[in-house]
Amino acid sequence: MDRIANLASQKAMVMSSKSTCCMCHSIKKLFYEQGVSPTIYKLNEDSRGKEIEWALMRLGCSYAIPAVFINGQLLGSADTLVTLHLDGSLKKLPKDAGDIWL
Repeated sequence: MDRIANLASQKAMVMSSKSTCCMCHSIKKLFYEQGVSPTIYKLNEDSRGKEIEWALMRLGCSYAIPAVFINGQLLGSADTLVTLHLDGSLKKLPKDAGDIWL
């Protein structure tokens, strides 16, 4: 859990991912299209990736990847992100966090 808190607090927007995950790719593309550049941690390239996945699920993520943190706080996984995108509130969150790079 400490490792997650440390990773999540390093940048305004942090996302756990796997290079083979289609939902991770879709969520990254969604952010990039909005001019947002989250810091991406590929769990399949981390020696403690499985441990981080389990910890994310204990934090409340229905799926460990993709999981997004804004300013160190867990926003949620793909189902939460898609819901926020559909109701229009996702667009405001990265801007408030200071992670728009356009």
